[in-house]
Amino acid sequence: MTQPKRKLMSTSMSDKLFDGTNIVVMCIILIVTLYPFLNVLAISFNDSHDTVRGGLTIYPRAFTLKNYETIFAYQGLITGFYMSVLRTVVGTLFGLISGSMLAFVLARADFQARKFVSTFLALTMYVSGGLIPVYMLMRDLNLMNSFWVYVLPGLVSAFNVFVIRSFIDGLPFALQESAKIDGANDFTIYWRVILPLCKPVLATIALFLAVGQWNSWFDTYLYNGSSPSLTTLQYELTKVLQSTTNSADFRGKNITELVTSVSPESIKMAITIVVSLPILIIYPFLQRYFVKGMTLGAVKS
Repeated sequence: MTQPKRKLMSTSMSDKLFDGTNIVVMCIILIVTLYPFLNVLAISFNDSHDTVRGGLTIYPRAFTLKNYETIFAYQGLITGFYMSVLRTVVGTLFGLISGSMLAFVLARADFQARKFVSTFLALTMYVSGGLIPVYMLMRDLNLMNSFWVYVLPGLVSAFNVFVIRSFIDGLPFALQESAKIDGANDFTIYWRVILPLCKPVLATIALFLAVGQWNSWFDTYLYNGSSPSLTTLQYELTKVLQSTTNSADFRGKNITELVTSVSPESIKMAITIVVSLPILIIYPFLQRYFVKGMTLGAVKS
């Protein structure tokens, strides 16, 4: 009786030691992960004159909203925010519809060109036409200085199509057959049978598309740089960062004049928070679908 008790006690002690070590390691990872964001948040809410002193950690020493007031007084950021939201919503919806429709077709066993189209799509993941040919293509398609240059080039992504197709392949084909017997055509099967069952993978792809559209700025620089009404938030952020670095004008003021009211460092941090906030708000609602969509969409049963 004594030996089993000792074994049970040693096992219990090892479990407690493992749990304690695990908790300490996770706390360290949590601190390392959250500290940069909390530091940026503290600087964005801190008075600019106090920020110059340095030494800020995770809370502002002199709380103020002047940094954000300065940002929203800059008309370019307001226009860019509106355009970024618009392109994110429209680009995500169009990308989901086009990608899921193509994935549905490729998942059909009776589609004769299935292998050829899949191979062609896979090649686009490894071979690119290059920056100059793509620019010339956008110019020849009259997409320069147009909102649709944000949407049309990203309608079909090979990676997204393959992920959705893998998910559809895991669904029972009998569902499509029974709908066919009931008189449903292919589009009705896609819209009323397949799409409702693909919510997890569609939420995953929607997150990919939305983050990509929201963070994109280089296409604005290439195609819509001369159109203030089509500017995006990330592009305006890039211009502000360059202006603070190169001592250029910002809202008609020289940097040395601007520092007397709001420091460039405070402006950078405040804009970073504004840019990151929408994604931080949306992600928790899609997280459960994100995990489920990636695990189920990656394995064919």
